[in-house]
Formats: sequence, structure tokens, C-alpha cells
Amino acid sequence: MGCGCGGSGNGGGGCAGGASQVVVPEPAQAGVQAFEPVVEQAPAADDESEDEPSLELIASSEQEWPRIKVNGVAIAPEAIAQELQYHPANTRQEAIFLASQALVIRELLQQRISALDIRVRAAAGESEEEAATRTLIEREVALPHADEATCRAYFERNRSRYASAPLLAARHILLACPADDAEERSQARDQAQALIAELQAQPERFAELAMAHSACPSKEQGGALGQISQGQTVPEFERQLFRLPLGLAGQPLESRYGFHVVLVEQRLEGQPLPFEAVHKSICAELDQRVWQVAVAQYLKNLIGEADIQGILLEGADSPLLQ
Repeated sequence: MGCGCGGSGNGGGGCAGGASQVVVPEPAQAGVQAFEPVVEQAPAADDESEDEPSLELIASSEQEWPRIKVNGVAIAPEAIAQELQYHPANTRQEAIFLASQALVIRELLQQRISALDIRVRAAAGESEEEAATRTLIEREVALPHADEATCRAYFERNRSRYASAPLLAARHILLACPADDAEERSQARDQAQALIAELQAQPERFAELAMAHSACPSKEQGGALGQISQGQTVPEFERQLFRLPLGLAGQPLESRYGFHVVLVEQRLEGQPLPFEAVHKSICAELDQRVWQVAVAQYLKNLIGEADIQGILLEGADSPLLQ
């Protein structure tokens, strides 16, 4: 099991916590007024409980489904039931809506691909459907690119976003415990706090105590993690780690792996980056935003021109499918 500190275990950035698709926006939920439901009788499972069934049971339970047609092509209730697993939601009705919406969008795109007789060879890592959808969007959606003046203006308005990542040199002692065992986690927290108290009195013993108590391979280097930059550790550990000042942390840091006693030995703050260093990434970011808006409008146009029965769609504002 990894320890969450995110490096290699040899003093070079931690101790190793562990080991292009087409994106199509979908209509926003706010654009839907209502379903036109019918009751579809699917084979009922024996002795079903009265509770809301899990997604795995929906396809084999008696359920109420919307009857949807897209330009005369029916969306089968079985397809909606299968699609539900990809759309977790707070309520079953919301999940059915999201699944139905996704299938309507997919059917509209497939009908347009057929109408244009688009036939392409899929690239590595994509299906024929994904390749055809990508080609359709490239052919039918005009995408202006951000010029240098636009990118520079955006850079000037958002300078604080563009800096090199801070670097830390730190040591830690991991008191490992299961994430779902409250009693063991309480004991590990108490042990970590006791070690902190001991180190506050005798800071020179950190390497000795790491060797004796840490469950991380970095104990062989006295708990040394080397230089750590953002993105190398698990998120919950990183958020706490990069807020620490120099010296011994007064409280243990909690992660999914347990509790960490941390000593920050060096800290190098990030430095502002020049426009030339981030020009390409800014252009890519702005182009992606334009792409999302343009494709959403394209889908809205497809919806407006289609004969869609059983679900009312009025907009295309949020990203959905990969």
C-alpha cells in the first residue's frame, strides 16, 4: 500500500503513494420541462425490496420510463436503463433525465453523421463512433483561434495564476491505519501527537523516530522525501503540506493512508512566469472555451431542428460526454 507522499522513496520527491477523446457538450438540465412517461414492464426480479432499487437492478425491475423518439427513432427503455450507470444523481428521476438526454444527443449526432455519409478510420485509442463524431464537429463547427493580443490581455488580467510551482524539502513519519477504521485512526492520531510532543522537546531525533515508527519506505532515509512539488502527492495531503511554514508541524496531517508527522526543512516559493512561457497554454485554454461554446450552440441548433418527442430540450450549456 502506498503512503500518499508521492515520490520515489530515495530522497527524490517522496516515497511513492501509488501508481484524446472527443468531448461533446450536452443540453443543461434547466432546459428540460418534463418527460412524457409511460410504464414499461420489464421482467421483475423475485422478492424485490420496497426500497429504491440500485442501478444494477433497474433494468430488471418494473419501472416508469419516458418514451422518447428522435426524428422517429425510438430510444429504448433498455438503453436508458443501461445508460443510467454513467449518470449518478441525487434522485432516480434526475438520473433518468441525464441518461435520456445523453442518448438523445448521441442519436442526433449519429443521424447527422449518417446524413453526411461520414466514414473515417478510427485513430488509436478511439472507437469508430468517436472518430466520426470528431470529424463531424471539425467539419461543421467553425472555431476561431485566440490571437496573441487576446492571449496577452488574458495573461495581464490573470497574472497571479501564472507562476512556477513552489518546492518543499520535507521529512515525514507515517502512522498508517485503514481509512475506514475509526478506532485505529484515533489511536494513530494519538501516537502522532505524542511523537510531535517528543520532537518539540528533542527535534534532533526526527530521523531516529522515523526509522522506528514510520510505515513509509522513506524511513530508510530518516523520513526524507526530497524535493516535493505540487501534483506529486495525494490531494488531501498536498493541501495541508503546502500551507505549512518551515519547521515541525504542530499537528499531524491526515490522509487516506493515516497520519503524518511532518518537518518542513526548506521552502522555495513559486516565481512569476513570463508571458512567453505560458503563451501556448493560454491559447489552448481560450480555444477550449471557444470550442465548448461553439459545440454547445451546434447541439442547440440540432435540437431545435429535430423532432424530439418525450423529453423537452431547450439549451446546450454544460459539458458531458467523453
